[in-house]
Amino acid sequence: MSESRPDLRPVLRIDFPPADRLGRGKILLLELIRDTGSISAAGRAMDMSYRRAWLLVDALNRMFSEPSVESQRGGKQGGGALVTPFGEELIRRYRQMEERVQAAIAEDLAWLESMRGGDSPFGTDEVVSDDA
Repeated sequence: MSESRPDLRPVLRIDFPPADRLGRGKILLLELIRDTGSISAAGRAMDMSYRRAWLLVDALNRMFSEPSVESQRGGKQGGGALVTPFGEELIRRYRQMEERVQAAIAEDLAWLESMRGGDSPFGTDEVVSDDA
């Protein structure tokens, strides 16, 4: 008996020319910051350095007219980070867009799934350019 394969899923990425992007990684980072109250803890949960997580938060905060995350300085419990009301709305709207994309192309995904071949010889870690 063969193992079941993961379902096909579209990946939503929004380009903000000339160089900014909004995608599932930044949204997941925001969700983890919301859940942990910490950029560092959110980065660890995503297996990335604090510096990388901080740079992504900085990029998010520069992309929009309102910040997505606000840092909180030291104090009795130490520092931390807070997802702003704008950041919460950004998460909500992005997840809503993902659902709409999934629904809009469900028939095409079903067709692709029905035509899907065997497992890739490269496994699940294959990296292919988005432009391929």
